[in-house]
Amino acid sequence: MADFTARPRRSVLYMPGSNARALEKAKEIPADALILDLEDAVAPDAKEEARQQVCDAVKAGGYGKREIAIRVNALDTAWGKDDIAAAVAAGPDAILVPKINTPDDVTLAESQMAAAGAPETMQLWCMIETPLAMLNIKEIAAKTETSLRMNVWVMGTNDIAKELRCQHTPERMPMMTSLGLAMLAARAYGLVILDGVYNDIKDEDGFFAMCEQGRDLGMDGKTLIHPSQVGPCNKVFSPDEETVAFSRKVIEAFDQPENQGKGVLKVDGKMVEILHAEIARRVVNVADQIAELEKANG
Repeated sequence: MADFTARPRRSVLYMPGSNARALEKAKEIPADALILDLEDAVAPDAKEEARQQVCDAVKAGGYGKREIAIRVNALDTAWGKDDIAAAVAAGPDAILVPKINTPDDVTLAESQMAAAGAPETMQLWCMIETPLAMLNIKEIAAKTETSLRMNVWVMGTNDIAKELRCQHTPERMPMMTSLGLAMLAARAYGLVILDGVYNDIKDEDGFFAMCEQGRDLGMDGKTLIHPSQVGPCNKVFSPDEETVAFSRKVIEAFDQPENQGKGVLKVDGKMVEILHAEIARRVVNVADQIAELEKANG
């Protein structure tokens, strides 16, 4: 089975499923992935129309190498089950399910996808956005031991703030426990984890700073609400040229026959260990995949 974690997801842009113009515009936006949204961005009386519109757009294609996920409504709503059936038939790369609170929610989502005929290659992405999810986070993550689909978590920071009754501060200290717990569980079980959105579209400096914070925390990328956020986000979550160049030197040094079995080497005057070589290989792999993706999407 393919390794779904080994691809760039620096920028993951939500697009409202009820807006046909936005769905078309998304084909030209340099985001690594798109979430075509049937949930929060769609009013109740527009849910069925949006479902049809999104599914038609996915079937029609034209999104290049961008990864496509459809966010359905929660499984316990009137639309959830029908959303999954229609989304599976449309054939996106992933189904994003909100309000994953327990391991049983993962099981239910997977069973509904299977019942709708989803191929094994169709991924399950999970919104992690409630206090209950944080209390069950290890058990949810441990579903990777049996799950064939779950590979990406999306942090729902707006919902976390709502449920905790906390504030969106620049440092995000009120929700740092939630982010940290999710990060620990994701890394322990090999999951991709994406940071939540930044709501103030006009605050470019604040957005850039929060992208840097997410990157420094270890997030694989960030979810976005406006096309203007894609460029800065891609920049922050891409390894810089100097880091990539040094990483290549580290890999080359450890690959030299005379260095086989050595645990520590000096590269450009810096002492590097085997663990640094592992980090370097990941950096180079990410950089190469970013270059390939950007070339494919023009």
